[in-house]
Amino acid sequence: MLTLIHAPRSRSSRIIWLLEELGAEYDIRYVSIRRRDGSGGPDDDNPHPHKQVPALLHNGALVTESAAVVQYLVELYPGSELGRPVGHPERGAYLSWLAYYAGVIEPAGSAFLSGVAASNPALLKTYDDMCMHVIGTLTKQPYLLGSTISAVDLLLVSGLAWMRKLLPDSTVVDHYVQSVTARPALARAREIDAKPDGFHD
Repeated sequence: MLTLIHAPRSRSSRIIWLLEELGAEYDIRYVSIRRRDGSGGPDDDNPHPHKQVPALLHNGALVTESAAVVQYLVELYPGSELGRPVGHPERGAYLSWLAYYAGVIEPAGSAFLSGVAASNPALLKTYDDMCMHVIGTLTKQPYLLGSTISAVDLLLVSGLAWMRKLLPDSTVVDHYVQSVTARPALARAREIDAKPDGFHD
């Protein structure tokens, strides 16, 4: 059984979305986390080493960090369109974007939004290069890998839906977000996200 360690309206919300996309059977363990506004706090019932989310339990294995959880899940459901299995022509691009999201998009976006990049030319250039890469890619094709959506699109759009200013104003990005967030699985995930009883239909 899959158990998602989840705090409502957090980075683990994107994993509910992915689980719904995959048609997975799973349970949710709701936990509290320390929020940026100072509210909340660590939860002893959270197995994540830093008491953060997401964390995933599966047959005794613990998986943490969004990119790792995403990859673990798409490999559990190889028939889904969201992953790119070994041998797939888009496998290299998929893995590259997965690492790029975790290693470049989120850190560069956070540095920009927090204002840290404003006084650091190297960080600002990394942010500008990242924006050019993402927007340039989406200008040429509807999704990061081409004509078919992947789990990396869910990662990126979950961030943009939470904080649109992660990327500059762009009709291309706006259309992309609208397209991906229109998926029925996201509507189901949003209902499940904040349910206090931990159960879902």
